[in-house]
Amino acid sequence: MAHSKALLVLENFIAGKFVPCSSYIDSYNPSTGDVYCRVPDSGKEEVEAAVKAAKAAFPIWSSKSPLERSQILNKLADLIEHDLEAFAQAESKDQGKTITFARAVDIPRAVYNFRFFASSILHHTTECTEMATMGCVHYTSRAPVGVAGLISPWNLPLYLLTWKIAPAIACGNTVVAKPSEMTSVTAWMMCKLLEKAGVPHGVVNVVFGTGAKAGEALVCHPDVPLISFTGSTLTAQRIMEKSAPHCKRLSLELGGKNPAIIFDDADLSQCIPTTMRSSFANQGEICLCTSRVFVQRGIYRDFLKRFVAEAKKWKVGNPSDPTVDMGALISKEHLEKVRSYVKKAQAEGARVLCGEGTDSLVLPTGNQKGYFMLPTIIAEVKDESCCMQEEIFGPVTCVVAFDTEEEVIERANSVKYGLAATVWSSNVGRVHRVAQRLQSGLVWTNCWLVRDLNLPFGGMKASGIGREGAKDSYEFFTEVKTITIKH
Repeated sequence: MAHSKALLVLENFIAGKFVPCSSYIDSYNPSTGDVYCRVPDSGKEEVEAAVKAAKAAFPIWSSKSPLERSQILNKLADLIEHDLEAFAQAESKDQGKTITFARAVDIPRAVYNFRFFASSILHHTTECTEMATMGCVHYTSRAPVGVAGLISPWNLPLYLLTWKIAPAIACGNTVVAKPSEMTSVTAWMMCKLLEKAGVPHGVVNVVFGTGAKAGEALVCHPDVPLISFTGSTLTAQRIMEKSAPHCKRLSLELGGKNPAIIFDDADLSQCIPTTMRSSFANQGEICLCTSRVFVQRGIYRDFLKRFVAEAKKWKVGNPSDPTVDMGALISKEHLEKVRSYVKKAQAEGARVLCGEGTDSLVLPTGNQKGYFMLPTIIAEVKDESCCMQEEIFGPVTCVVAFDTEEEVIERANSVKYGLAATVWSSNVGRVHRVAQRLQSGLVWTNCWLVRDLNLPFGGMKASGIGREGAKDSYEFFTEVKTITIKH
């Protein structure tokens, strides 16, 4: 298609330089439906060049002390923070999220990811044991692994990319990163700051393109011993198959079908606004969003009435409008997919209480072609329905009633995923009991999305393999060695 000259054209970042690509793909602004920028359609050749650069940079970078690496990470954090507004604007335009969310969550968290790992890398200790009877001392040492392949998704673009880059380089690895082809702009902007931060050439390489071409080339490359991936379970299965012949180390953070369990003694004044956020924040495009809401029968009607009333107050529209609660979904295809779940639920006899197909969506003139959808609440959905079993990844949540604690635990666990859960109750004993029995990597009680990066993050079952966090990321991005000295 024809392009105006003003269109932003991204380039790969390899060995400290921006390198043009032989072919490009269009990336759209989800809130207008127009082409926003052109992204390199990289493949084997570009990945090969990036891996070569990362390999060449590894000896120098890995021999730097943790303190030296820490100072560079902190400098990079300062530079991103200095440009916070420009990054937030770009993230909102590229992803469709509200400017408010990008300013408050995405970019500050990207900055904090670098600061956090810049600090945590200074505090790890190794183990030592003594065997006096054998006259031996054993100790462990940890070393970086090599070139890390990092593949990040489109929902929290810079936030999740830096959550991988920061620990990888803090530990002394070099990286080849592939952001989503739908949201590449903030990664490209970050590349412009690397040299100024003191990151040596080749330590961070960013190759743009699709999963099928660039992602696959990275996963299959024999000189990339570890892959960290955040995305869909389906793609992860392919990554596991492709990396198996090379015995690669994998960290996979995948989807969720997260339950919120609301007991009749819950504080609804806290619960309802939080469950609104946990269902619809970032257009429901967060792997931690709640999409199954189980409400105890005694308060079910009251909850539903108040929850729907809140949802109808949410404003959907131009993401750059600071009064808007929800922006656009990532793409036309994704919007169609999310809508199809609502249609399926209706066909199965469920009731759509608000949102898609029941309320009219009024959009500003410039946003008529954008990929918008209202917060949608569905009631009376059967547990076996695809709407209760599959990750929808959009502003759709299903609300169902339950009677007993025993029953709701069984129903909450009856999906293939196990990423996050929220429990609402003022009974401390119950909160502990239920949390213990939920098959979920994270359980929040009477809150949502409160994170301490020191602690493990990740899911059970089809929600992933491995954990991320201070200690967990350090263990993933380093190789441990046990050394025995006989004296």
